[in-house]
Amino acid sequence: MTDALPQAQLSYLALGDSYSIGEGVAEAGRWPMQLARALREAGIAIADPRIIATTGWTTDELSAAMDDAEPLGEWDFVSLLIGVNNQYRGREVDDYLGEFASLLQRAIALADARAERVLVLSIPDWGVTPFARRELRSPRRIARELDAYNAVARDACEAQGVAFVDITGISRDGGDAAAMLAEDGLHPSAAMYARWTAEALPVARGLLAEA
Repeated sequence: MTDALPQAQLSYLALGDSYSIGEGVAEAGRWPMQLARALREAGIAIADPRIIATTGWTTDELSAAMDDAEPLGEWDFVSLLIGVNNQYRGREVDDYLGEFASLLQRAIALADARAERVLVLSIPDWGVTPFARRELRSPRRIARELDAYNAVARDACEAQGVAFVDITGISRDGGDAAAMLAEDGLHPSAAMYARWTAEALPVARGLLAEA
């Protein structure tokens, strides 16, 4: 009897900004890295992600970076979290919608035209952080604008059959606690990313269950 061949690992591409590259945390603490690890622990063979993300990127800057990275090929699983810097820079929600919808289409294409292999996370609320207080920014206005951004992103995902995981409420629940923040008082800590991962894990497992 011959030994069974090892199960091939699924490929994973994570697209985003500071939240996906994990500004201020170790590589292992980034939420896409935590998600891949949690999926493996759940019995799904998936590789650590290739992450295309940089702190400060807006939707158009992510799109340009993807152009520069071509050819990106095809992936078994793609995640997308983008938009906070659009809101931070005061851009209109309609502009965000157009650019997000384009990125969503690209993510689906990168998943071999399988919308059911794309996972989108909502934008967290940075208005609860000490950084926002230092900048004298209105938490209510930030929350209102991010809610509008997330609403149009959710609608775009529903229209395309893409899974949308809302982690905004989690970011607001104790998101100003020192343990939930990196040293800059703005970006999440690995502990907060772990909470996001726990929310995304069952959805991702469902998407990859038939792999």
